[in-house]
Amino acid sequence: MKQYRITFGHIQVGELGRTYLDEALNRNWVSEGPNVKAFEAGFAGRFGYGQAIATSSGTDAGIVAYCSLLELGARRGDEVITPALAFTATANCILAAGLVPKFVDVELETLNIDPSLVESAITSKTRAIQVVHTMGKPCKMHEILEIARRHNLPVIEDCCEAHGASLGGRIVGSFGSLGLFSFYAAHLICSGEGGMIVTSDEHLATLCRSIRTHGRRGGHLYFHFDRVGFNSKMNDLEAAIGREGLEMFDWTFNTRRRHLLRLLDMLSPLQGHLILYSDGRDEVISPHAFALVIRDKNNSVEGLYRYLEDRGIQCKTLFGSLPTQHKAFVFLGYKEGDFPVAERIGQTGLHFGIHQYLTDEDIDYAAESIRAYFA
Repeated sequence: MKQYRITFGHIQVGELGRTYLDEALNRNWVSEGPNVKAFEAGFAGRFGYGQAIATSSGTDAGIVAYCSLLELGARRGDEVITPALAFTATANCILAAGLVPKFVDVELETLNIDPSLVESAITSKTRAIQVVHTMGKPCKMHEILEIARRHNLPVIEDCCEAHGASLGGRIVGSFGSLGLFSFYAAHLICSGEGGMIVTSDEHLATLCRSIRTHGRRGGHLYFHFDRVGFNSKMNDLEAAIGREGLEMFDWTFNTRRRHLLRLLDMLSPLQGHLILYSDGRDEVISPHAFALVIRDKNNSVEGLYRYLEDRGIQCKTLFGSLPTQHKAFVFLGYKEGDFPVAERIGQTGLHFGIHQYLTDEDIDYAAESIRAYFA
């Protein structure tokens, strides 16, 4: 395995996490238990969400959330509007619930769904609008919510990359009917794997708790199955690690924000070459990773990607257009050119890690490497 100086994500389990792990092992029960309950309560309380429902992954959080729409009148084959530029799980969870992703292009200046294109994508089969706070940058929620209100549609927020991000002082995940989170290694709160659904709607919370537990009634262990469901529960070992991550959140967030702002400052002289992503008006970006896009749309990011990888900086592309640049979604019938902005970002964008275990010297090294490439 290649040795990187700057990895995309990293996990260290400290004393507190090991204590919670040991407690679970000493109970001789590591399926959903006290750690999961404490993690759910702590997550909801820390960020001000009404309820939090822990799941086995962020993707499962999405599958459960979209299956809840079927309980509210959606039918299999109905549509969910979703951004063309995103991690593949955003579309996969819609498909896994029996619904169809209706892709909409994004904005170059935010990487997020373009509100001006949403309304024209709504049809008689539309049952929800999914927004993704890409790279931790909040979507234009006020515009999205107004469109949703006019068409009586729920909004589901994918906040997997946006732990702690806010817009106008309001935390992401609290704008829509449901918010979705992932606790994979690269994210600000990590439990190894795992996810969370948040909502202030009691009925939706009840549905999601049932669906993620085989469709059981009220979460009871008795065999009363009221609906089709799955085994999408988080286990107590994952929750033990997540509880520690939650208690360390402020340190993690502030350290990553320092790295993000340091990079933005050091690379600001390169804005003739690069599009960089900083806080907009009334925004606080969650420092998930560092994203950049080559300003020349006719160029490719491949050279910079290889250069940084050769210097020990682990990179990932900036997702690209799911419906037209990834073979997995060819069956949906879209063609190249349908999503010009997402496709352009797919050709010219990348991101790399700024996690809390990196040092200031590591961040300086990343900035110096990018400057050296353009020099």
